[in-house]
Amino acid sequence: MAKRQERMYIGGEWTTTVDTFPDYNPSDGSVWANMPDAGVAETRAAIEAAHAAFPEWAAMPFNKRSHLMIKAGEIFESRRAEIAEVIQNEGGGWFGKAMFETGYTAEIFPAAAAANYDSIGEVLPSEYGKLSMAVRRPMGVVSVISPWNFPLILSARGFLFPLVAGNTIVLKPSEDTPYLGGLLFAEVFEEAGLPKGVLNVITCSRDNVAAVGDELIENPHVKGVSFTGSTPVGRLIAAKAGAHLKKCCVELGGKNSMIICDDADLERSAQAANFGAFMHQGQICMSVERVIVHEKIYDKFVKQFLERVRKLKVGSTTEKENVLGPVINDRAADRLQAQFDDAKAKGAKVLVGGEIDGRYVSPTVFSGVTPDMLMYQQESFGPVCSIFKARNDEEAIRIANDSEYGLTAGVMTEDEGRGLAIVNQLDTGNCHVNCSPVNDEPHVPFGGFKASGSGKHGGRWSMETFTETRWITMERGGRGFPPVF
Repeated sequence: MAKRQERMYIGGEWTTTVDTFPDYNPSDGSVWANMPDAGVAETRAAIEAAHAAFPEWAAMPFNKRSHLMIKAGEIFESRRAEIAEVIQNEGGGWFGKAMFETGYTAEIFPAAAAANYDSIGEVLPSEYGKLSMAVRRPMGVVSVISPWNFPLILSARGFLFPLVAGNTIVLKPSEDTPYLGGLLFAEVFEEAGLPKGVLNVITCSRDNVAAVGDELIENPHVKGVSFTGSTPVGRLIAAKAGAHLKKCCVELGGKNSMIICDDADLERSAQAANFGAFMHQGQICMSVERVIVHEKIYDKFVKQFLERVRKLKVGSTTEKENVLGPVINDRAADRLQAQFDDAKAKGAKVLVGGEIDGRYVSPTVFSGVTPDMLMYQQESFGPVCSIFKARNDEEAIRIANDSEYGLTAGVMTEDEGRGLAIVNQLDTGNCHVNCSPVNDEPHVPFGGFKASGSGKHGGRWSMETFTETRWITMERGGRGFPPVF
């Protein structure tokens, strides 16, 4: 039986729908809550509310918007212990993941508030003696569609910066984490005193997500779209937004590599790879899916790495010692099973793991993965990585770049010059020398190349993405016109 009956937040009011859908606890398959199943009508109402609230919110002094953001962050911080428990139950996250995610999310609020104190434009030279300015202003209604894997971070990153800049928001969280990714934020901002209509949260089932998503993109009041999720869905969203000439920021999947050079600190490298591949069951867009090791240290590294992998405990996240919980749903488990079966059938070898029991997948490392295998081509988004042997840096770079994705990477070496030389040849939006590819901070530019997305989240880059740049002049030089006019 469901423990909670949730409502949506539209125009500053809590509302429900005739139809609901179950929000499952992935650890045991129980219904954690019943959620309103919105359709086009409810989505349109949320957009109308955001549109109506925009003029007053955009006109509010920037510092007052920032003060509201700080207040909301303090409320969020005061609820961290309660929220962490929800991460374990609604999201299937390990206790350590819950502590990390709540701590990181709490930092996004002040980072967004601070962004309002940066420059919003610049004075340009004018050959005609004009006062020539490039300035930014908020766009209007921004739709934010967020995923389930880190619902707090990825929702907050998606909407807090546009919100504090003066835009109004319609947030649609994933159907797998509708409370963490959406309704929780409505509670926080309502308590903080956010004006009605500035933030609206709608929830819907997979059955309605296509129609709701189309409305969030195509409604004429919507001026921008923020999406974090899978590459196939991101392509569709970007294409639809582009057809309407709307600004769109999409942060998508990754097939991320960690390159281990022959001079690397092997202990740190093994730990970084273990964390990068298996944190939150590998359900992170930045997760390490390819570990590329120089042949001189391959055997020694693999031994140390596998020793660490074998120590990871799998089970219900209600028990703190279980570092790996379930994958989010049965579809995810089935996708991983198909990749495992395909790899083994084509000659890949399981070095450790390989077991799938319902939604529980043991941490798995493959060797001998080749380009004809699904595991080489597709994002796995689960607790699995492949290990490759490289003769030199050039071959390691080739393997790392041999993917349609280009999100992030890591390079382990004691020679920072060598590390930067490798970084400069990797086709990724982010890269980290002597650290895991799983890296992010609220104020940095985050986004990928190729099929990993377009646009940047974080700090002033979010502010630039979700504001409009205008050129404004004031005539002071007496510029004349042709006499015939």
